[in-house]
Amino acid sequence: MFSFRQFFSHRLIWLALLVALGIGALFARTIWTIRNDEWTYAEQTSTNLARTLEQGLAWSLDSFDKSLEGVAREVAQPEVWALPPDLRSRVVFDNSLRARGAGDVLVLDAQGNVILDSGSLTPRRANLGDRDYFLAFRDQGQRGLFVGKPVPSRVTGLNILPISRAYYHADGSFAGVVVGALRLSYFNELFGSVNLGPSSGINMFRQDGVVISRFPYGDADVGKNLAGTPNMVRMQQEGSGSFVGVAALDGVERLYSFRPVGNYPLILNVAQSTETILAKWRSSAWVLGGFAALLMLGCLGLALLFVRELVLRQQVSVRLAEAEHDLRTTLDNVPSMIAYWDSSMHNRFANRAALEEFGAYPVPVRGRHISELLSPTRYAASKPYYDYALAGAPQRFERTDEDPQGQPRHSIVSYLPDADAHGVVTGLFVQVTDITERKRMENELFDEKERVRLTLQAIGDAVVCSDAKGMVTYLNPVAERLTGWQAFDAAGHTVDEVVSLRSPDNDEPLATTLRAAIQRGVATYPVRGVLLHRTNGRRFQVEETASPITDRHGTVTGAVAVLRDVTEAVAMAERMSHLAQYDALTDLPNRVLLQDRAQLAMAQARRDGKSLAVMYLDLDGFKEVNDRLGHDVGDVLLVQFAQRLQAAVRASDTVCRQGGDEFVVLLPGLDGLEPACLVARKILAACDAAFDLAGQPVRVGVSGGIALFPQHGSTFDELSRHADGAMYAAKRGGRMRFMLYQGPDADPEVVLPEPALVATAQ
Repeated sequence: MFSFRQFFSHRLIWLALLVALGIGALFARTIWTIRNDEWTYAEQTSTNLARTLEQGLAWSLDSFDKSLEGVAREVAQPEVWALPPDLRSRVVFDNSLRARGAGDVLVLDAQGNVILDSGSLTPRRANLGDRDYFLAFRDQGQRGLFVGKPVPSRVTGLNILPISRAYYHADGSFAGVVVGALRLSYFNELFGSVNLGPSSGINMFRQDGVVISRFPYGDADVGKNLAGTPNMVRMQQEGSGSFVGVAALDGVERLYSFRPVGNYPLILNVAQSTETILAKWRSSAWVLGGFAALLMLGCLGLALLFVRELVLRQQVSVRLAEAEHDLRTTLDNVPSMIAYWDSSMHNRFANRAALEEFGAYPVPVRGRHISELLSPTRYAASKPYYDYALAGAPQRFERTDEDPQGQPRHSIVSYLPDADAHGVVTGLFVQVTDITERKRMENELFDEKERVRLTLQAIGDAVVCSDAKGMVTYLNPVAERLTGWQAFDAAGHTVDEVVSLRSPDNDEPLATTLRAAIQRGVATYPVRGVLLHRTNGRRFQVEETASPITDRHGTVTGAVAVLRDVTEAVAMAERMSHLAQYDALTDLPNRVLLQDRAQLAMAQARRDGKSLAVMYLDLDGFKEVNDRLGHDVGDVLLVQFAQRLQAAVRASDTVCRQGGDEFVVLLPGLDGLEPACLVARKILAACDAAFDLAGQPVRVGVSGGIALFPQHGSTFDELSRHADGAMYAAKRGGRMRFMLYQGPDADPEVVLPEPALVATAQ
């Protein structure tokens, strides 16, 4: 017998150890899963942030590059240098150069001397022939845009990023450089709205490894060359992506998400410290690990205690088996207190629990009166129940007492009369069952249900519950608001009635995911749809998911659906999509949308054998309005002109604001020049009436240039360039006129007003 108990005890200890190890493994997996989720979220966030910042920087650089390209194109024309200085400055430096973060634009001659200055009619006396960008164009044959090494400005002393383009003589020889500068503080301002946590920041490098900006670490590292460092080599080789590396400058390990900035020789990366990313996870890991350790120790401790208790019980059972082999063995192991009292309330039997309650165990109480075993107060409270039971009426009630530690103890008490064959009561069977633990569990269950109820009421998403037949059993307040059903009205209705979901594409009814969750027994993927309100017909964009509810045997007993209101998110996405293709001030299509429509129009023109026209327009006197009435009034003028311009063109035409006071009009499906001239006449006529600006009537003219497809170019860029040149010729030729591009070797021709009228006016 002893060896069997010992064997069983050892088996129990090994089982407890196995359970403890299982608990530890489960918590370890949970902790690791949390870490992977934290890491994945950080990596996705860094990648999205890098993409967003890169797009903003690329847009700014594109705008600035277009401006520099326009300056280089103007200064390469000999006739520009024949203009008076003030007119030459206005022609060369237009308002498109006023980009955020940009400094003055300088024009250098072939020796590096400053010969034009966007900031002053009198160019500053300086020679920049020693700068890397000047040497790159003059000595190394650099073509296109060149991003120089960050340097302190010789005028302001602030760190700047030179961006330059060369211009050439008519014979193709090097004539000089047009250079502009972006303040490095502009990048810090752009990155300043982002807080990535300690030891984290945003960096921008030149493709060769030169540091341009490190936010928020200041300018101490600007200009340093990190070429050859492991991180830089990897970014140069891979182009874009994410990896974990140790920074060469400060030795901090970070998660790098990097990508090139547009088509420029620049690399942008978001560097978040791995310590910052995992700080919250480590805190949770310590808490979960400690809890797991406590559970494991508790499991082992309970096993040891259970083994110990088991051994004690087995020893008691052996002693009882020797003394009593019948009723007492059974009753002594019953958790309730069981006793039998005769009609005079003297004890005839008491099991172990009863003896312990009386404080007499293991001394027998047989033959003693109940008043001897209970306190006077307890006896007085119980006597009426005894009397009723002895009169033949069974008694059953709950009683609350205090244990020796002063804690409440709840019991169910039963007094069952024992009658003989003649119906005379000869005694009482008494059973007292301790229900303290059950009461505690009931209270905890009630508290848990209350917490769940309050949580569902406070949650921001709509929650709908149903039974296994798809009948609604619960709606939280958010679900009531979205569906228009009250919870008490919805009970007993099918989920298809309550959750009226429709397709956002064709408004066809959609089956609720609750049905699918009940039928398949697994959680469903999110479904996007439109939820109709029951009473007012209001439509909500929602995302619905559902999960089945199963009992402990795995049987589906119902399902719960969560509907997230994404109406505002969808509206915001549509707004962002609109802003990506339209000018924020005039709500006209921007250059991106214009280029898309131009490609389609040229393809259609090739198929139909038609022509199309590209018009470049520039307001005459816009700068004077800005200088005299202010930029806000200038913006009002641009909006009013945009409205008149849209009214003057056809519905199939596209009007685009190029930048500043420059506009582009795309006229598809033409049969030649005359339809384009007709639109140009309408545009000139639209400027006849004065503009109402700040309560003052102001007359502003317009100059325009026209290029036709396919006569003047086979690509949109060629047409734009030629129309732009014709527009500038119109401005130089007297303004308030339209000129048509005639080819590379011919001057643009005046088409409006008609040449005959122009000659008469002259």
